[in-house]
Amino acid sequence: MSQEQPRRPLDEREEPIKYSDVFNVSGQLSSKPIAPQDAAMMQTAENMVMGQTQKGGPAAVMQAAATRNERAGLVGHREFSDVAGDQGVCVTEIDAPGRRIITESVAGQVVGKYVQPAPVEQVAVEVIQQSTITIGEALEASAQSAENKAVNQSDASAIQVAEMRATGTNVITPGGLAATAQSAATYNARIDRDEDKIKLGDVLTGATTKLAADKSATRQDAEGVVNAELRNNSNLATHPGGVAASVAAAAMLNENVNA
Repeated sequence: MSQEQPRRPLDEREEPIKYSDVFNVSGQLSSKPIAPQDAAMMQTAENMVMGQTQKGGPAAVMQAAATRNERAGLVGHREFSDVAGDQGVCVTEIDAPGRRIITESVAGQVVGKYVQPAPVEQVAVEVIQQSTITIGEALEASAQSAENKAVNQSDASAIQVAEMRATGTNVITPGGLAATAQSAATYNARIDRDEDKIKLGDVLTGATTKLAADKSATRQDAEGVVNAELRNNSNLATHPGGVAASVAAAAMLNENVNA
């Protein structure tokens, strides 16, 4: 049974990609290696605000750096950098006259900013989005970030727990997300070619409309979903951008909003 990438002895390690290597940041954050769960949080935040991960944006850059650091054995798959883990990541959207300003930050430091044209209304009101992320929205984010991942039993188990947490009931709704995911996992187990399998994007797109109820993702919700995914994964690791990673990232983002 494989475990997380083993760490190398200190004298054999190459240098990890740090925040200051790819972003104009300072202080404690600058010297921190970019970790997989930092990237997962930013990916979820971008999906929530912009509907998708931006090509060449901070989430994509962080994912590339985190993947390289993990493959080199310099960070663990489930690892956060302490600064990003404590202070979180944030994507804010401001609607101003004729434009839409999106700012992305890690631990309070800006790592990306976009200005997009927007329709000019007669009365322009500046709004900063700071609402919490629901479990359904986190599932929709994973439909974007892990769209082409074939659904397996670990995904189905994680989705089942996520649905139960969102609805507050232990009853699996016929035709609901959990039932659909389980059917997909059972079907995929009999299929050899990956391209013929049912993908997460097929199951989780529009997740919020398929849930009987929904709620803001909490740390307890995330722990339940992560444990369900891990229990059914022989690699003992969650999938980057997958169900557990997205719910965990949403929960951490919510803690920062409510702090």
